[in-house]
Amino acid sequence: MSRIGKAPITIPSGVEVSCSGSDVTVAGPKGTLEHTLPDNISLSIEDGELNVGRANEQRQTKALHGLSRSLINNMVIGVSQGFRKDLEIIGVGYRAAAQGKDKLELALGFSHPVSVQAPDGIEFEVPEPTKIGVIGIDKQVVGQVAAEIRAYRKPEPYKGKGVRYVGERVIRKAGKAGK
Repeated sequence: MSRIGKAPITIPSGVEVSCSGSDVTVAGPKGTLEHTLPDNISLSIEDGELNVGRANEQRQTKALHGLSRSLINNMVIGVSQGFRKDLEIIGVGYRAAAQGKDKLELALGFSHPVSVQAPDGIEFEVPEPTKIGVIGIDKQVVGQVAAEIRAYRKPEPYKGKGVRYVGERVIRKAGKAGK
C-alpha cells in the first residue's frame, strides 16, 4: 500500500465532505472545492475520517492513490485554514501596490507598470511595497499565481534583483574580473 494513500484524512469541525459517485465536494468556512476522482480510486467516510482506497494493484492506480489522497487533504486544509504564498521584491525602484484585493500593480524596471488581475478565489495582500502575499483556498491556484508573478522578473544571479519567494536562496555569480 502507498504510505501516503493509506493515511486517513481527519475532517476538522466546520468542514463537510460529500461524495457522490466519483465527485468529491468539500465545504468549509472559507469556501467550497470540488474534485473528480479517477475511476479506480474510491473514498469512504467513517467516524470523522476519510479513507482513500484503490481497486487494483496496477502501477497507474498506485500512483493515483497517493495523489488523490494528497489532493483531497489539500482541499480539506484549504477550506478550513487556506493557503498563502509570500513573495518579496528586491531592487531599487521595484515595488508593488494593491488596488483592491484582486488587483496588483508592479513596478519592476520596465517602461510600463505590470498589472496582475487575480483569478476567482485569490486575494493579494501588500503589507509593504516590497512584500506580496497571495492568499486562497486552492493550493494549486495559489502556487500558480505566485509563480506567474515571480516570472515577470525572476531573480538574476549577479545582483539578486527581482521577485522571489520569501526564503528562496538565489545562487550568486561573480561579475567580470577587473584589471
